[in-house]
Amino acid sequence: MDLLDILTDKGLRRELPTREEALAVLATTDDQLLDVVAAAGRVRRQWFGRRVKLNYLVNLKSGLCPEDCSYCSQRLGSKAEILKYTWLKPDQAAEAAAAGVAGGAKRVCLVASGRGPTDRDIDRVADTIAAIKDADASVEVCACLGLLSDNQAERLKAAGADAYNHNLNTSESTYGDITTTHTYADRVDTVAKAHGAGLSACSGLIAGMGESDEDLVDVVFALRELDPDSVPVNFLIPFEGTPLAEEWNLTPQRCLRILAMVRFVCPDIEVRIAGGREVHLRSMQPLGLHIANSIFLGDYLTSEGQAGQADLDMIKDAGFEVEGAEQTTLPRHRAHAAAGGGCGGHQEEGACGTGGGCGTACGTVCGGHGEAPEAVETADVESAGTRAAGTEDEARTDLVRVRRRGAGTELAPNA
Repeated sequence: MDLLDILTDKGLRRELPTREEALAVLATTDDQLLDVVAAAGRVRRQWFGRRVKLNYLVNLKSGLCPEDCSYCSQRLGSKAEILKYTWLKPDQAAEAAAAGVAGGAKRVCLVASGRGPTDRDIDRVADTIAAIKDADASVEVCACLGLLSDNQAERLKAAGADAYNHNLNTSESTYGDITTTHTYADRVDTVAKAHGAGLSACSGLIAGMGESDEDLVDVVFALRELDPDSVPVNFLIPFEGTPLAEEWNLTPQRCLRILAMVRFVCPDIEVRIAGGREVHLRSMQPLGLHIANSIFLGDYLTSEGQAGQADLDMIKDAGFEVEGAEQTTLPRHRAHAAAGGGCGGHQEEGACGTGGGCGTACGTVCGGHGEAPEAVETADVESAGTRAAGTEDEARTDLVRVRRRGAGTELAPNA
């Protein structure tokens, strides 16, 4: 049995691959790429059908962050010429959220820069959640406010939040290389606080920061251990004015291999293509939909995405459909285990749903290792962890566009 047959079989049974198998996915050749996508696509369809969940970002407070995360345009000392503004009023945030919902988004992600929220900030966000839910009670709301203190997750849950996002970003062993103002353990603690409060935990990674294949596998296995309901896969946007501005390490093929590896390790979890897909996947974005079951609609926090209508056209042209508010957002076994928690609460009989989900995920997940792969030729494959997208003059810096519309501006949002 070759590698992809093994991984497909394990994915259909929700069984954890070995680290060696996950690394082998990242080391496959471009000649094998469509086979990798097809294998990951079979796992995706088993648990999520052909539906794509749309998420919409609202940046409640932009820039001026005291943290020093090297990848972030909002970091301390960033010279990136991004929008900077303090907290949006609840009605302003609700108006921005409504544009995303009108464009087809099922979940609205409320994000604020900073180390973590004060209790007053939690009150602000609670008022914003109420304004959004008053307009449309079916909208899922995910908060992303940084590190949480005791009882803050419970307060967000009581205010109507369905989910909480806090990414691990990279492996524990290299976390100190990208951030010094907080620790990897701090991030794990916040994800645990969200889980403990009954919020749907959302936690993912950033690829393209110069990490090795081993780092990518480490962080994805750590995410599997945390068992979030959704895993956003971000591809670094190298903003001018940040320490990682020269890190152009990704190709579209590399991005697809990373997405496939995440799908094999997290077969029944919402895998979301997040920031950077337009910059790095480019014309190969539709292939990503065969692996991931979720994307962000329109713009991101500080950068512009492709037009919202282009996202919808891409989904339709690739043979997929947008998930509706009435559809279950988790595979049945996870939705049942998550009963009583935020998103995914629509228990549509027999539906496999897409993505999001709440509370504690399903009970015991297999961790068997299976047999070693036999048919992957890697002897002459250049290490994907060190393969660059090209020389400096080939980097698509023209695709990095600072957001100048939507939240915090007088211009209409892209949704």
